Amino acid sequence: MTITTVTSREFNQDVSKIKRAALKGPVFITDRGHPAHVLLTMDDYQKLTEIKENIIDLLAMPDAADIDFEPGKLDKEIYRPEDFD
Repeated sequence: MTITTVTSREFNQDVSKIKRAALKGPVFITDRGHPAHVLLTMDDYQKLTEIKENIIDLLAMPDAADIDFEPGKLDKEIYRPEDFD
C-alpha cells in the first residue's frame, strides 16, 4: 500500500492522477499544510466501515454454549474498603 499526500491545489489540477494514486492506497489531501481529507477507493472504504460482530451478538448465538471462555484472574484488588474516619 502506498500513501500519497497532495495539496488541495494539486488535487484540483489533476483529479484523474489522484484517483489513480488512490488505487494504490489512501491519498491525503492537505489544506494549508494540514491534512484535511482522505481519498479512498470504494472497496477500501467499505472494508473500513464493515460492521463487525460484537460480544453481545456472539453470546446470543445458539452455539455460544459450545464456546470455552476462561477469563484470567486479576492480579490486583478491584475495590478496597474506604476509611471515612
